[in-house]
Amino acid sequence: MKPATRELAFTLNDVARLLRTSADQKAAEFGMSRAKWAVLARLDRFEGLKQAELADMLDLQPITLTRLLDGLCENGLIERRPDPDDRRAKRLFLTPAARPLLERLSILGGEIMDTALAGLDESRVATLLADLCVIKENLRRSAQRREAEAERHHG
Repeated sequence: MKPATRELAFTLNDVARLLRTSADQKAAEFGMSRAKWAVLARLDRFEGLKQAELADMLDLQPITLTRLLDGLCENGLIERRPDPDDRRAKRLFLTPAARPLLERLSILGGEIMDTALAGLDESRVATLLADLCVIKENLRRSAQRREAEAERHHG
């Protein structure tokens, strides 16, 4: 492996860890966890998801997500509604009480990213984002190929 390639892998990991740490600290200011913040943010973008769909999006085990959702329901921030097409499934929706909190968390998220991206102009950020999306898609395709190969060997 080339030194720059190895350094990129370490740096990406470090950046992700530091972003998570910053988000943990900011979320704690509102009595939230980063995980609950992530749930609210996804529901803000994709309201009406089924619990299983949200678990896949967040790469969480269903039992872990259930605990997070239970806490958010108890706090009056989300509600589970019956799925009209599947009696066993519930769809997830934000409550009106979640909106002001999400606005404040969005501001905090912006502050985190302003700090993280200080010194980079908009065109460099756009290029960085495009490059990271290519890396992400390469890794996603590779994982899908491995899963398909494993299924062929075991199935």
